[in-house]
Amino acid sequence: MKYYSLNEYLKNTFGEKVYKISINAGFTCPNRDGRIDSRGCIFCSKGGSGDFAECPALSITQQIELGKRRVEKKIKSGKYIAYFQAFTNTYAPVNILREKFFEAINHKDIVALSIATRPDCLGCEVLDLLDELNKIKPVFVELGLQTIHKKTADYIRRGYELEVYDEAVENLKKIGVNTVVHIILGLPCESREDMLETVKYVCKSGIDGIKLQLLHVLKNTDLAVDYRKGMFDVLSLAEYLDILDHCLKIIPDNIVIHRLTGDGAKKDLIAPLWSGDKKKVLNAIKNY
Repeated sequence: MKYYSLNEYLKNTFGEKVYKISINAGFTCPNRDGRIDSRGCIFCSKGGSGDFAECPALSITQQIELGKRRVEKKIKSGKYIAYFQAFTNTYAPVNILREKFFEAINHKDIVALSIATRPDCLGCEVLDLLDELNKIKPVFVELGLQTIHKKTADYIRRGYELEVYDEAVENLKKIGVNTVVHIILGLPCESREDMLETVKYVCKSGIDGIKLQLLHVLKNTDLAVDYRKGMFDVLSLAEYLDILDHCLKIIPDNIVIHRLTGDGAKKDLIAPLWSGDKKKVLNAIKNY
């Protein structure tokens, strides 16, 4: 089944292939610093989902330059997106956000910013800053929703209600920021129908893009403790392919699919082990 991939979207938008450079700006998260909780989301790694980002001790410019060197053999255009990936990237005083975001957006090789955050960390001052940045170069804001189902959201310690997500999307669309939503497929005790309900809901909420992420059980997470207790099963590759197929059938053609799976750091992966072979997984998705 054909779908509108991020690769295709970026080529249409920028005229050629564009690579993301993952950045760790040294932020934290309200689910880690005690404002909501101190344990983080139940599935989140110690790197705050930024395990492949550069070192936070480096400046934003240094991280960009290092990221460029990592992919220099794969790219000819020299165009990159600065992806603020680790932890919650709008959870800091606005003057600090401004300093880091402007350092990235003013880099000559950066054509856009991608900012991963939570819907409950988008106050008025942050929205004003995003609006300002978006007038300079395109800005993508990636929201970690994961599920629309309250029981699951409480279990994973998401820390905000669905209405907060709705308001965040509405506010981002008012300022014309490209809005991308993360969904996890395979969360404990969710049926295929539950997952599809989440996909349907977010597609109707006005988003521009979607990331479909396979649930990974990683070392040193509370999710790993529950998995070892036998409290839930992870998806098989066949089950995941079937769910993806159903998702693609209900996602409108105008919504860009930024991801069809995902991979945790192999050294930390507990389950599903089949997901550790990224090439095999991507080939299986393509063949399916």
